[in-house]
Amino acid sequence: MKNLISLSIALLISATILAAAPRKSPVAVNGQLRVEGTQLVNEHGDPLMLRGTSFGWHCFWPRFYNEGAVSWMTRDWKINVVRAAMGVGPENSYLQNPSFGEECVTTVVDAAIRQGIYVIIDFHSHKIHTAEAITFFTKMATRYKDYPNVIYEIFNEPDYFEWPEVKAYSEELIRTIRAIDSSNLILVGSPHWDQDLHLVAEDPIQGQTNIMYTMHFYAGTHKQWLRDRTDAAIQKGIPIFVSECAGMEATGDGPIDHQEWQAFVDWMEDRKISWVVWSVSDKDETCSMLTTAAKSEGKWKQSQLKEWGSISRSAIRKLNKK
Repeated sequence: MKNLISLSIALLISATILAAAPRKSPVAVNGQLRVEGTQLVNEHGDPLMLRGTSFGWHCFWPRFYNEGAVSWMTRDWKINVVRAAMGVGPENSYLQNPSFGEECVTTVVDAAIRQGIYVIIDFHSHKIHTAEAITFFTKMATRYKDYPNVIYEIFNEPDYFEWPEVKAYSEELIRTIRAIDSSNLILVGSPHWDQDLHLVAEDPIQGQTNIMYTMHFYAGTHKQWLRDRTDAAIQKGIPIFVSECAGMEATGDGPIDHQEWQAFVDWMEDRKISWVVWSVSDKDETCSMLTTAAKSEGKWKQSQLKEWGSISRSAIRKLNKK
């Protein structure tokens, strides 16, 4: 009887949250996400692709972490997912100022919930900070466990760590989140900037559901070899989510490789792999999509979008309208 009552309460909470999402919004239409085999699907079991944008490091570009920017990209760019990249490591990052990091993230997450889109809570680190990550995701899971909008990205890009270290960290973080939130999607990083998926495929995390592994690419640097490696991992049953990508070199600078970018887009679309472009920021570099004249709260004019911003907006608008 207790189990039936608990289930009824959970269903009632879920129905209430979905009813609160704006009519015909991505979350109202698709509801709770889950992984079936290697495919992300909606609550009806239909394959689903998320396409959207990632904010830059919160400690460098906090001015964009606001409801206006989320609302504008939802309405004008037609994003169905946004990523809050909470910086961990540099000056004034979460390690030095955790309350500011949490404030930036929750502002974006709350705005995404009101817009009815999905949102990635990204622990944007290159190093392992287990204790800090446990503290952070305990707070996030407690606050958002009842919202189907939320996706947890527990490790942005492990740099020089090997898979056994990343796997052990990830298993501990997954246990932490699952003790609070049994349902929402969890994204797991892989060694060397989310490209060593062949190592993951040889020794994947066992006994967990609704987890996917992240692959990141920059089309000016990462070519067919990374698509082939990812295909091989998928064939071995590894579900993939591209939580960060762009068209230039891996430094975030240099020219945009239009041909390789389109090859990656076509590849992701063919395999129904979700993708998020980097980044909503105004740094003097190719991957920052906005000029310094762009307002913090959105309503960006075409002249305030740099080349990469225009390419990203056009691609997302076109493909999310299908």
